[in-house]
Amino acid sequence: MNNQAIGIFDSGIGGLTVATQIAKVLPNESLVYLGDTARVPYGTRGSSVIKQFSKELVTFLLSKKVKALVVACNTISAVALEDLFKNCPVPIIGVVKPTVAEVIKTSKSKRVGVIGTKATIASQIYKKEIYELDPLFQVYQVAAPMLVPLVEEGLQNHGATKLLLLEYLDPILDKIDTLVLGCTHYPLLTHTIKELINPKITIVESGLPTARALQELLQKKQLLAQKKSAQSKFYFTDLTEQTKKIAGQFFGGQKPQPIEKIKL
Repeated sequence: MNNQAIGIFDSGIGGLTVATQIAKVLPNESLVYLGDTARVPYGTRGSSVIKQFSKELVTFLLSKKVKALVVACNTISAVALEDLFKNCPVPIIGVVKPTVAEVIKTSKSKRVGVIGTKATIASQIYKKEIYELDPLFQVYQVAAPMLVPLVEEGLQNHGATKLLLLEYLDPILDKIDTLVLGCTHYPLLTHTIKELINPKITIVESGLPTARALQELLQKKQLLAQKKSAQSKFYFTDLTEQTKKIAGQFFGGQKPQPIEKIKL
């Protein structure tokens, strides 16, 4: 048993959707969340930059003596996770593998759509991971680079966001029975997406599958906390009133506390 905190990081506030599910599945665990809001989005950046930024986030969280790390970002999971594995002194998991496992269980027709950032889609990570488990699947991918900035601005229900979603999704909707939200910002768009798609299409998010995978990992490593020994903490590299407001929507409707601005 281990009462040290779990470190969770993302390019911005989207990873709070994963943190919310972790808090539900593992209520005894203390969390240390780091969102790089000063440099969001990562999805339009080159792989070398994403890897460097990711190392900086990990270094900060390790300084907080965390017992495990969760990469609550599809872009980082797709581009940098392999590099982070090599030098990380604590267990670390990303969001892609748990999400893919959920997709394999969910899809009946084996025809799946994935929307994500440019970097995530360009990496082909979802195709590779799905085909590795079942090569009979057909995977239709769409890069949706404009969605993260809109969600970070709290515009998930705006008319412009709906138009963009239609443009992104329309080419694949008649081909799939399952839609993967391949970015941890996108769960805030779930309600809007459901208005636009056939109700028979199942939406798969990263949060709950990742929380369950983390639970299994901590059990295996005998790192589960017996009781909550410390308050969770939330750090951001830029902290505006808008960030504080939107963070509450990402964190299950609750404003994350305590919240602090830090410099990496």
